[in-house]
Amino acid sequence: MSLLRTRVELTDLRRVESRKLQPLLNEEAHCWIEQLRWDYAASLDLIRNFIDARSLPGYVAWQKGEPAGYGFYVIEERKGLIGGLFVSSRFSQTEVARLLIREMLGTMRFLPHLARVEAQLMPTGTDLDKVLAEEKFRLYPRQFMLLPLGPERTGPVQAPPGLRLEPWNDRWVQSASRLIRLAYENHVDGEINDQYRSDAGANRFLRNIVFLRGCGEFLPKASFVLAGPLSDTPVGVVLTSAVAPGVGHTTQICILPGYQGHGLGRQLLEASASALTRQGYTGLSLTVTSANRRAVSLYERIGFQTLRRFSAGVWKP
Repeated sequence: MSLLRTRVELTDLRRVESRKLQPLLNEEAHCWIEQLRWDYAASLDLIRNFIDARSLPGYVAWQKGEPAGYGFYVIEERKGLIGGLFVSSRFSQTEVARLLIREMLGTMRFLPHLARVEAQLMPTGTDLDKVLAEEKFRLYPRQFMLLPLGPERTGPVQAPPGLRLEPWNDRWVQSASRLIRLAYENHVDGEINDQYRSDAGANRFLRNIVFLRGCGEFLPKASFVLAGPLSDTPVGVVLTSAVAPGVGHTTQICILPGYQGHGLGRQLLEASASALTRQGYTGLSLTVTSANRRAVSLYERIGFQTLRRFSAGVWKP
């Protein structure tokens, strides 16, 4: 336990009971639903379980005996990932976030063979761009976008000539993993998330979404694959999860190189939006890297609007 000059005290997250953080977690849940229309309750329950099991590395910031903020990280082989960070609006958010990030980075940088640290934090509460830039992260501006869903989107979407459109089935996991790796080869998102760079990494990413609730409750009936009429090799995929009552989130959409630029991405998104609308959903969100102008332009033409702007960060030694 160390008292810093800003009168903020940091403790190891593994020495804290989750009940002592309850006011902070309640405020975090409110920010997610208010700012992003995202019900974060299930994720916070999981975080509480890891905290009480003393198995989540990270730090808690205290000011005048109250929890001001917390952050946690995970280590995956040679990569560190800042998995969560939240600071209450009742305190100096930028200063507390700076202390938490520096403490987590200071710990991770002592690990042997650490090749990179990723910070892909959703834009709730605190603007972290300045803090990450100070710590020599390379920043990639991103946008959180939302599409209102209405009755006009209930019509069926037809597959383009020579391809078939079918709802997600788990038999696609392996081939879709390879599709993700190929789609993000030499792509800016492959710089942000190194899981996209290998079949094994893409497979972990995909399984986390489909089987482990890594991004809400997976919705196979609103997730689709495009493939040839007799082929088990997909040329496009869109994956969708429920993140709040009536709100879906596009967790992944990609098209095989060579098939891009022919409107397949739009058809996949329209199929997902139509399926959600028929199930009573009223909104669909997604995140996109701002440098991917083709994708941003497509989403804006469909009707998505930017709710929040933030940056993903990558630090390399």
